[in-house]
This record gives sequence, C-alpha cells and structure tokens, in this order.
Amino acid sequence: MRALVVNCTLKKSPEPSNTEALAQVVAGRLTELGVRTDHVRAVDLDIRPGVGSDMGDGDAWPAVREKILAAEILVMASPTWLGRPSSVAQRVLERMDAMLSETDDEGRPVAYNRVAGVVVTGNEDGAHHVISEISGALVDIGYTVPGQSWTYWHLGPGPGPDYLDESKGHEWSHKTARAMAANLQGVAAALAARPLGAPG
Repeated sequence: MRALVVNCTLKKSPEPSNTEALAQVVAGRLTELGVRTDHVRAVDLDIRPGVGSDMGDGDAWPAVREKILAAEILVMASPTWLGRPSSVAQRVLERMDAMLSETDDEGRPVAYNRVAGVVVTGNEDGAHHVISEISGALVDIGYTVPGQSWTYWHLGPGPGPDYLDESKGHEWSHKTARAMAANLQGVAAALAARPLGAPG
C-alpha cells in the first residue's frame, strides 16, 4: 500500500515547514503500518493554474497526478492563513478537479477506492474550517474520507508561536495524527478487499 503526503505550505525548500513537521507524524505511523509513503512540497513545483490534468510544457502537475493515482492514501497538509486553506492547497485542489471526469478501465472515477485525510497547522484559529473545506473537495472528487482522518495544531485565536517553536498541544496533535494514520490505512485496506463499483 502507498500513501502520498502533499504539503501545501507557502515555504519553499529547504525552509522548515511547520505543516511538514506534523504531517511527518502521520507518515511515520503509516510507515509503521507497512505503508510506503512519499512526499511532495507543492510550492517547490511549477504547478500551473487551471483545472486540466496537463496545462502544457513545463507544467509539473502531470508528475504529481501520477503519484496521486499511484497511492491508495492521500494526505493533504495545509497551513491556515486568514482562517482558510493556503493558496497552494487551493491550486492543488483545482488541478484535481479534472479527476471528476476521469474514469478507470471499469468506468469508476479515478479517485474511487482511495482514501484521504487532512493535516492543518497555524498560529491562528480556523483548523476545522480548513479540514471541512479540503475534505469536502476530496469527497466531491471521489475520495473516501474516513472518520477522524485529520489532525491539527493551532493555539487558538490571534497570532502566536508556530508548531516548531512551541511544544504545547503536541501530545494531542500527535495522538490524533497516529489515530488518523490507522483509520486511513484500515479503510484503505477494506476498500482494497471490497472495492466500490462504478456508480449508477
């Protein structure tokens, strides 16, 4: 089984990413469960604006899309800015919009029989809003989103320290991250054993 973590931080490599740090807890637990996990930092790539699977020469999205479709588990990880998902997360979701009309050899939407979850960090409130926005989009695309397939770290309203600068709340976030990983792996295994058929 494979998983892909798409980190939608606004920080380019090699700048440390709070979102990546928490997503690594999920990835670590997935690895313990026997899942091969890969990572993409979307802001490092030239992902063109649009809603197609390939926006022409130089577009980095087709390679990301290939990794997404090779994975049974997708983890979308985003910081919170102004109480909303990052602009990079929105770009990724817009590019995934093309998957709505793409089907496999059995006529199923290509996201069927795949599961997804969400990781959120930020020094402001809004985690549940970000989780619901990203989860709703992934359900529209065809992903199965298991119960408690998310984790987040926020210190509440107003500015404050970042995840990498403050240990407060890490115990809860990490416990939730490990539960998230187990739920994603468990539901992905169930779908592999009894896959959904084509709709209609």
